[in-house]
Amino acid sequence: MKALFDKGLWPPCPDPFNFTAHVLDRAGDLPDKIALAVLGPSKAERWSYAKLEAAVRGTGTGLLQAGLKPGDIVLMRLGNTVEFPIAYLGAMAVGLVPVPTSSQLTAREVAAMIETLAPKAVLRADGIACPDDPGCPVIGEAELTAMRDLPPCDWHMDDPNRPAYIIYTSGTSGKPQAVCHAHRAIWARGMMHEGWYALHEDDRLCHAGAFNWTYTLGTGLMDPWSVGATALIPAPGTDADQLPLLLKRHDATIFAAVPGVYRKILSQSDKIDLPKLRHGLSAGEKLSEAIRHRWNDATGTKIYEAFGMSECSTFISANPSAPARPGTLGQPQIGRRVAIIDPDTGAPVNIGEDGVIAISNRDPGLMLGYWGDEAQTKARFRGEWFLTGDAAEMGEDYQITYHARTGDMMNAGGYRVSPLEVEAVLQGFEGLREVGVTDVEVKADASVIAAFYVSDAPLDEAALNAFAGERLARYKQPRIWMRVDDLPRNPNGKMQRKRLKDIFAARKEAC
Repeated sequence: MKALFDKGLWPPCPDPFNFTAHVLDRAGDLPDKIALAVLGPSKAERWSYAKLEAAVRGTGTGLLQAGLKPGDIVLMRLGNTVEFPIAYLGAMAVGLVPVPTSSQLTAREVAAMIETLAPKAVLRADGIACPDDPGCPVIGEAELTAMRDLPPCDWHMDDPNRPAYIIYTSGTSGKPQAVCHAHRAIWARGMMHEGWYALHEDDRLCHAGAFNWTYTLGTGLMDPWSVGATALIPAPGTDADQLPLLLKRHDATIFAAVPGVYRKILSQSDKIDLPKLRHGLSAGEKLSEAIRHRWNDATGTKIYEAFGMSECSTFISANPSAPARPGTLGQPQIGRRVAIIDPDTGAPVNIGEDGVIAISNRDPGLMLGYWGDEAQTKARFRGEWFLTGDAAEMGEDYQITYHARTGDMMNAGGYRVSPLEVEAVLQGFEGLREVGVTDVEVKADASVIAAFYVSDAPLDEAALNAFAGERLARYKQPRIWMRVDDLPRNPNGKMQRKRLKDIFAARKEAC
């Protein structure tokens, strides 16, 4: 029996199609229902479906009036405000291709994106890093806000396979890759609604992330709106210890977060009263069994985990109807075609054998490709199969046991970060001869990026932090610096990053 899951068919995406039109399809039926509540310490900022749709379609009109046209790329340099999803949806409503980016990126990182993308406009809020001259018009947040009151745009209905949006991820090459998704990607997310969330119209889904994070955009906003549910987002600056009160006060039925947020909440209390909560969701990094059990003991509810990547969002998950067998990720969502592949032959291995998790090119949620890098796009495929780079095995029940990353990708607070990207930047520091970086566990369920460097003399840690801070987003910056005599390498001279973890563990134990 081959390690291949192909159970059930997901209906083809309608043609013509528009991402935003699909997200707001229920707005006409539910004009007065609360689509979004931004949960503040005293009161919530509320957006009805009618108000949300008007703001999105007005923004679409304004972007066209600014001279943009369907197919144009717009780079988003906005902060953690409701303007982020409004501009994101407004752009796609009229056929533009938005590129949501982290507000933590430095001007240098943004300049590299601009060189690749050649955007026709930058949507920028005050205080968000960006080159002084991006080579295209800059539309400020005040201008975007004013667009909300303009007449509604028409939906740009066209081929569901045309580009819809681009997101950045750190690739194994060390260079962040621009992942281009089609409009059909939102249609494919319907497979998650039962396969992970068990999401319905009467749900109130609270996501602990920021508006300008793709995990929040998809799980916290687009998916609830697609079914006419209510999205709950904590106001900027909300601490984790405030979340249980907000969840209870606003009758949250589903809670989504990264494992670190669950850990912080649990550090405050062993018993949490959430009478309306049905279950929690976790993604972004591996959820430990300790957190899973502690949450269940504290709240009486389960956490259902999902596995995915920027190139296809989540496609393997547990859910209330199909819990994960202990030690597994769960199984591919109904409608997916997923296999464990031998990367050398490109064929599925046998059940129980180790291989690489792969997604069929038939999956409507799979990316169109890496923007501006056709060679890298081709390199990730073996025939019909897109290779994720993650090693695993599939059981007879189709549940997948994760083994390891085949590369050395790090996980920093839910963000996948390439060590090659960080190392390439740090090599420019004067006096640093060699450097290797990896993620290390500093306490139970908490990992940070550590840099191990070779130099003739100890380097100033404050200067290293300042150097990294000017060139890397905060989540990519090392939190620990260790000077070593030599970096561990195999007989062929290749760095062995896994042994860096051993060096850290040994020094930690010696202290």
